[in-house]
Amino acid sequence: MSVKCDKCNKPATVHLTEIQNGKTVLRHLCEQCAAQGEGLVPKSAAHTPINQLLENFVNLHTGLQKEGNQTCEHCGMSWGDFRKDGLLGCEHDYAIFERDLTPLLQRAHENATHHVGKVPRRASRAPTAAGLTQARKQADLTRLRKELAKAVESEDYERAAKLRDQIKEAETDPSAVEGA
Repeated sequence: MSVKCDKCNKPATVHLTEIQNGKTVLRHLCEQCAAQGEGLVPKSAAHTPINQLLENFVNLHTGLQKEGNQTCEHCGMSWGDFRKDGLLGCEHDYAIFERDLTPLLQRAHENATHHVGKVPRRASRAPTAAGLTQARKQADLTRLRKELAKAVESEDYERAAKLRDQIKEAETDPSAVEGA
């Protein structure tokens, strides 16, 4: 038994399941109706080269659809060059393109925009590692904040409250994080 298009009664090749107001809605469309009315890509256009997919992804997630006219005075890199190659030209590009790079970095690094780094566990116990101990504390705070976000997302509010309290204590008491 073939399913007909909801709009034109041709054989349906696109089948959509949507949730609207808490109810499941099934829709069946032919390729033409899916492309015209719904803006869906027909199967023939589904084989896009990977570099085009990546470029479209960067465009979509940065909110940029046009080339930026900003150019680094040190290396000559433009935002369009970065979008094309995926590489920055020099260390100054981070400051020049900060507004456009920040959303990309946040998505790639779980909303983090500053490098925290990794510190070996044994380094924080060394008697002369005061700076490393501070870095370890920051790494532990970052870990606790990530766990808090996951607990809230999974609606585990009891765990979230405990993590929130641990974070507050760690921010006020320098020795609090080490045992967490």
